Amino acid sequence: MNKTELIDAMAADAGITKAAAKKSLESFLGNVEKSLKKGNRVSLIGFGSWSVSKRNAREGRNPSTGKTIQIAAKNVVKFKAGSELIEAVSGGHGGGARDEK
Repeated sequence: MNKTELIDAMAADAGITKAAAKKSLESFLGNVEKSLKKGNRVSLIGFGSWSVSKRNAREGRNPSTGKTIQIAAKNVVKFKAGSELIEAVSGGHGGGARDEK
C-alpha cells in the first residue's frame, strides 16, 4: 500500500473526503517526525513505537575496492511493532519459535 492508497482507504473508512484524509495523514506524519527530531519516543499502544537511536561512527569497507572507509555517526529511526499488530499480522500465532510446536 502506498501513500495514495492509504489516503483512499482512510477516507473510505472514516467517511471523510480524500483531502481531509490527506491532511490528517500529513499531520500525523509531521508530528511523529517533530517528536523524533526532539529525541522523543512515539508510542501507539498495541500498534507500535518509534524511537531514535544513535549509531556510532565506525570503519567499513568499500565493497568495490576493499579499501577501509570511515562511516560517520548518525541517528537512526527504529520501529518496534506492538503486540496487537504482531498478532494481527501473524494470524494469531504470535510468530515466535515457541509457537511452532
